[in-house]
Amino acid sequence: MHLIAAERIKFFSISTPVVCGTVAVTGLVVPAGLVAANASESRLPPTVASTQFGFLFGLVAVLVMGALSVTSEYQTGTIHGSFQAVPSRTPVLLAKAALAGGYAFALGEAAAFGAWLVARLVAPDADLALDSAADWTIVAGTGVVFALGVVCAVGVGLLVRHTAGAVALLLVYPLLVENLVEVIPGAGPAIHRWLPLNVVTKFLSGTGGASGGRDGGNAAALSDSPLAPGWALAYFAAFVVAVLAAGITTAKRRDA
Repeated sequence: MHLIAAERIKFFSISTPVVCGTVAVTGLVVPAGLVAANASESRLPPTVASTQFGFLFGLVAVLVMGALSVTSEYQTGTIHGSFQAVPSRTPVLLAKAALAGGYAFALGEAAAFGAWLVARLVAPDADLALDSAADWTIVAGTGVVFALGVVCAVGVGLLVRHTAGAVALLLVYPLLVENLVEVIPGAGPAIHRWLPLNVVTKFLSGTGGASGGRDGGNAAALSDSPLAPGWALAYFAAFVVAVLAAGITTAKRRDA
């Protein structure tokens, strides 16, 4: 527990958690209010899924936060002290990942339920009740995905070490790369089905039960992953563990 306490002090001694956390919550809450305010029953009525329209913006913010929690320490040199205190390095890095993951989980739950609540207040007559497993998953599952995502970002930070490179990678990949892969002639769609963010979207959105069966519009595009939602989450978690393990292994083999 002392490692968690030490990492907590370092983590919250910089502005990154507050700034990225604010961006993550705002990224979900503001679009939810706008979608609810502009929707109409005759065209695209609000759904539980549409309250999470800004999910990707929030996810990108926590990914950046996870990477910066590592790269900022390499830049300032504070990670040297941690590695000198715990020469094996693995416990320190696991504590860092656990702390960032816990914070991201809390952010995700606050942002997702906050977005849902704002949409209900803006559109009180819309059917936004959480009355099915699909509804609960797409809202409550956000914290789980944020937590896993930030742990993956910690692994990326350990692999890249440089702030500019890590942040660029974590901005470009979720916003651009997976969509570009899908349009590659021939093998593109088959590869896209197994890319991590596309797969974890299957966990959140399933077959569209929370979006009234809509694919796109003011609801998130449905995933084309062949996995069931539970297996999709397991697949994403395995990917995250692999990235973090690679990052820790790399950090142990080279000088801090």
